[in-house]
Amino acid sequence: MSAARRGFLGVAAAGLGGMLLAPGIQLIQIAQAAAPAGGTAPAGANPAVRWGMLIDTTKCATGCTDCVTACTQEHGLPTVASPTSAQWIRKIEIKEVKTGRSHSAPVMCQHCAEPPCVDVCPTGASFKRADGIVLVDRHSCIGCRYCMMACPYKARSFVHEPVTDQKPDVPRGQGCVESCTLCVHRIDRGDKTTACAEACAKA
Repeated sequence: MSAARRGFLGVAAAGLGGMLLAPGIQLIQIAQAAAPAGGTAPAGANPAVRWGMLIDTTKCATGCTDCVTACTQEHGLPTVASPTSAQWIRKIEIKEVKTGRSHSAPVMCQHCAEPPCVDVCPTGASFKRADGIVLVDRHSCIGCRYCMMACPYKARSFVHEPVTDQKPDVPRGQGCVESCTLCVHRIDRGDKTTACAEACAKA
């Protein structure tokens, strides 16, 4: 067996073990073989690391919205739901047609390897950091909402109303598009967990 194949199988086994032992939601970092070409990494973004969210849907309890509540409180999102409220994370029910069984799962920005929201943004406001986190620069966002249409996960929201509960670490702006940031303010100060993962671990 070649060294490359042994290395791949070792990584795959480690990843599977992480999925079996992890709590319902876990923030993980995956070392990249090389730093992305071009540009300088923003402050706090390590090009040798790629962040991702691991969700074990078998441990996601139906009716539990602790992750949604934690995200709302962490980022100062509206607590009263309305058709235009921002939803950085939402719970959905997936039903198997043949068996009738249903599964509950949280849905948020997937921080895609090749994010379509970044490709369609005319101003560069939607961008991907060197560590894989996809963000929106509210100062450059013109509110065209092309990224919302491009996102296959419907993970982005438009801020229609004036922002009344601003959090110092997570500023928001009316007329801008926003989505899950993987709690980048936490990551940049050295934390290795998100608000939703923290809440899920306590559930």
